[in-house]
Amino acid sequence: MLQGALAASITPLRDGGASLDEDGFAPVVDFLVDGGLDGLLAMGTNGEGILLSVSERRAAAELFVAASAGRLQVAVHCGAQSTADTVELAAHAAEHGADAVAVIAPPYFPLDDAALLEHFAAAAAACAPLPFYVYEFERASGYAVPPAVLAQLRERAPNLAGLKVSDRPWEKFAPYLIEGLDVFVGPESLIAQGREAGALGAVSALASAFPELVSAAVRGEPVDVGGLRELIDARFPRHAAFKHVLLRRGIRVHEDVRRPLRPLTDGERRELDAALEPWLAAAA
Repeated sequence: MLQGALAASITPLRDGGASLDEDGFAPVVDFLVDGGLDGLLAMGTNGEGILLSVSERRAAAELFVAASAGRLQVAVHCGAQSTADTVELAAHAAEHGADAVAVIAPPYFPLDDAALLEHFAAAAAACAPLPFYVYEFERASGYAVPPAVLAQLRERAPNLAGLKVSDRPWEKFAPYLIEGLDVFVGPESLIAQGREAGALGAVSALASAFPELVSAAVRGEPVDVGGLRELIDARFPRHAAFKHVLLRRGIRVHEDVRRPLRPLTDGERRELDAALEPWLAAAA
């Protein structure tokens, strides 16, 4: 089972975002280990997973597991547009050493309860008995997973372990604090409140660039990780911004992102460096 503070990791890319940067996985994982994290989520929203091909996602999952070498829990996000691709990715993750599988509701088509239940049940069965987590993110999928579907899924999938919940504000997050399911907080601004209400930990995009700060926040230290995340999201293309921060911190990755995501402009790099200087100093 997953626990503690996990990074929603970036995925190292090169060639303008067209290819996996296989040499970048080990430095990224080493950085997360050194930052005091308990694990990582591979190829979630922050990892550009939905933009990668199935073969790329399989390769990236293997690279993350190999680089971790048991030092971090590795959860692999296997959510895809189709059930067939989701099942293939979930089975592959289980067969290649992942510690857990997470799946978001398929985007674009708003599935009804029956269709959504069958989709999640098929994905959970494909990776069983590996722990399975529903990734609830209404803004990304276009619709929320009804708690009633989760109740039915518990009956169908004995390996359903919990959820990563990225919904906010609190009123949208709180209904997913379901007894008997491990909940991980996605929004950094809700980490403290979520932990107080019973969430087991956090899966944070910000932790991919500032693992020490998120680890501290999950332990209950008064770190304004929510403010830092909002500063980045409000002013910069987030995926490229986090990769730029990693470069600034000495991690050998490229800023490349998969289109249609875009890179930082030169002006944005200068602005980002200036805005983050106090945070980089605090994390040093």
